[in-house]
Amino acid sequence: MTPDRNDVRTGIIGLGNIGQYHAERLVDLGIPLVGGMDVAPEARSRFARRYDVDVYEDHQELYDTIDAVIITTPNKYHEAYAIDAFDRDLHVLMEKPLAHSLESAERIAAAADESAGHCMVGFNNRFANTVQIVHNRIDRGELGEITHIEANYVRRRGIPGRGSWFTRRKIAGGGALIDLGVHAVDLALFLLDYPDLTEVTGVARGEFGASDEYAYLEMWGEDAGPAGFDVDDSASAFVRCTGNRTISLEVAWATNRPANHEFVVRGTESAARFDLLEGDLSIHSASTTGPDHLENTTIETRQNDTHSAEQRAFFEGIRRDDPPEHSIEQALAVQEVIEAIYRSSEAGKTIAVEE
Repeated sequence: MTPDRNDVRTGIIGLGNIGQYHAERLVDLGIPLVGGMDVAPEARSRFARRYDVDVYEDHQELYDTIDAVIITTPNKYHEAYAIDAFDRDLHVLMEKPLAHSLESAERIAAAADESAGHCMVGFNNRFANTVQIVHNRIDRGELGEITHIEANYVRRRGIPGRGSWFTRRKIAGGGALIDLGVHAVDLALFLLDYPDLTEVTGVARGEFGASDEYAYLEMWGEDAGPAGFDVDDSASAFVRCTGNRTISLEVAWATNRPANHEFVVRGTESAARFDLLEGDLSIHSASTTGPDHLENTTIETRQNDTHSAEQRAFFEGIRRDDPPEHSIEQALAVQEVIEAIYRSSEAGKTIAVEE
């Protein structure tokens, strides 16, 4: 008998801010949150008090009690927790990116392929109402053939806490590119229907985070200063796919320019322009019907909670025994792009992506 989603006992690995963010949405959706695990005693105590659930220092003890797990740890630790979950055929929702390195991501993907558990990687921006409208119009052919996507995820000053794990390559695997860039790359490939990749060129820069004179108004975390900051705080890249489809990418935690979260999806019939965070959406086309003219249409929609929508899709898939199609393969493709950009930057040349 297929379980109701409200019968799927769920735990969380990693009880920091993003773990609590997921917990709040589990409660709102009526999913039974039964426990959590973290290596930090204070995180376990805080989570237990807030949600009145059992907490564990050993993830295997948590796994004894659950059917599904949400993994929100720093990138380096995704592999160990995910593979152990797949060995038990647990369902896994894992925060992006898949891992801190391509090799680790490949091992996770191999384990997921052998498991009876469902796996979804947390590219929550796919579930934004604005993105869904654009995707639906592409499916209906209204934009024609999609040939190029301009993807921007640029903050002016938005390093997520200098000195935190986000700013240490050994744990995160990179900086702004692996943190923000995975969202931008996934959305671009998603709207292109994940074509095969052919080559990538890019530059990853560390220009601000390691400076004693880094000026900012606020940080997501505490500022421990530049010591240990060894990752990129911006990246520029160009991705070529089969069929001459292309992606231009700009991502940054810190730049001397206004923030920009604009995506432009260029098609042979029309183009869509949207702001990833604000939700603004417009469609642009031209016509020779009557006098030649240009058409610019503004579309209004409601903003939605993308993490809630992501969770709903994950648990609905469990209920229907219908795992998310190609989620792990697509997350691995994103990791390949990120890895290729870093290699291109280090080598100073374009990198071919092997089939």
